[in-house]
Amino acid sequence: MSSKFQLRVALFTAALAFAAAQAQAADEWHFVVSNLTSSKIVKLQVSEDKSEWGDFDVGSGIGPGKTETMVWDHSTDNEGCEQWIRAKFADGSTSEASRQDFCQNLEDPIEFSE
Repeated sequence: MSSKFQLRVALFTAALAFAAAQAQAADEWHFVVSNLTSSKIVKLQVSEDKSEWGDFDVGSGIGPGKTETMVWDHSTDNEGCEQWIRAKFADGSTSEASRQDFCQNLEDPIEFSE
């Protein structure tokens, strides 16, 4: 096989994988978070009633100035759309909780700012 052919096959395969990942993400409930603070977000928490909070896995965190897409676990599929969300930061602070409709405007970022 020529190296040009191998490169074309590799690029085509990568394009298909990207398209499949996009299609899968479109089928999942998600939301977008923008960190407009100077401290890394180390935990996101959501609650339907502001008394019991569930944690999102934010991996190594969401750095200052970064925007990330968070995907809901399928175990939450039967929960209501309107929930409270708050962020905990590496500096030890916690944001004010804000009420969000997680079934609308999925691509509009929820912004955490100082």
